[in-house]
Amino acid sequence: MALFSEILPSLPVDAFCQQSIDSSLQSVDRILSNGKANSLSEFATLLSPAARDRLEQIAQISQSLTQQHFGKVIRFFAPIYLSNECVNICKYCGFSRNNPIPRKTIAVDQVVSEVKQLAKKGFKSLLIVSGEHPKFVSPTYLEDCIAECIKIMPGIQIEIGPLSNDDCVPLVNAGCEGFVLYQETYHKETYQKHHTAGPKKDYLARLEAVENAYSSGFRKLGIGALLGLYDWRHEAIALAAHAKHLTKKCWKAQVSLSFPRMRPAAGEFSDDNLTEVTDRDMIQLICAMRLYLPKAAFTLSTREPQSFRDGLIPLGITHMSAGVCTEPGGYSDFDDETWTQTREQPGEQFNIADERPPHEVAAAIQEKGYEAVWKDSEKTLVTQ
Repeated sequence: MALFSEILPSLPVDAFCQQSIDSSLQSVDRILSNGKANSLSEFATLLSPAARDRLEQIAQISQSLTQQHFGKVIRFFAPIYLSNECVNICKYCGFSRNNPIPRKTIAVDQVVSEVKQLAKKGFKSLLIVSGEHPKFVSPTYLEDCIAECIKIMPGIQIEIGPLSNDDCVPLVNAGCEGFVLYQETYHKETYQKHHTAGPKKDYLARLEAVENAYSSGFRKLGIGALLGLYDWRHEAIALAAHAKHLTKKCWKAQVSLSFPRMRPAAGEFSDDNLTEVTDRDMIQLICAMRLYLPKAAFTLSTREPQSFRDGLIPLGITHMSAGVCTEPGGYSDFDDETWTQTREQPGEQFNIADERPPHEVAAAIQEKGYEAVWKDSEKTLVTQ
């Protein structure tokens, strides 16, 4: 089966976007009468301005499908940042190598100490994150971190950038089960505009990395687009196509999607560079995506504010982070009782919006009639 990088250029994404804008309410109703979107074309219709008049109905179907396949649970995970050293220049990222932030790579023993902190809070699923810098974040260092963390956390995924097969296999053998990599933007010209130096300039290498990770043995695959860099409908359609491709080609893996929106970070990137993605746009995107990909996991990060995150709990989300720090070594500066930062963190990747400690997020989930699950296991998924 072809790589998605070979398929994407022939996909009429712009035509689907125009179709979305032009879709009628009658075409939306025909799709809703079936209770799902059977094609990328139908998914595009559910992103239309006309579909906003049926958003409540779309949300209800999304809720029903999510409960059918995942139950009434939200699975928790915690990210840990190993390093903010990075060789890339990405205009929107706090870790971009030209930003004058204090740089740090934490030693394996500090990684273990912070993971133990997270375990005390209840977490059993960990996402290891880092900037891309082969000198500081070597494959051997990553393998050592995973080998130690797996003794504490039964579920580990990694978000580090594209890796070769030779680099992936030892991480899988050390116990890492998931590989997460966001394309950031699927619009190639926009991608090239924002990624001006470093290996991340290579659009195709990034687009192909997830399939390479699967061939290396990873069995959880996470993708996403950083919403705000380009038109959100274009990103949604390309992301949906990518996810559908992975569900077919990488059929042994659980595929998850994330929908991060831009947040303030170090550097000169401003709101003037962004395209608007409103809360209503986000809700429409997530619920429509559920009608197209009923079995995919959907992740919502602390980039979103408390009230918005709580409102999305019943509408299609399956995974959430909580109590997050995006600076390497930052959990060491958290107060154990209140789980709040005791100092400013100028080396963070971005400012989080939902600063609640994990137990408060869990309580909000329970208030919605859902269960907060601290261990992410495919065995717990509802499959009828």
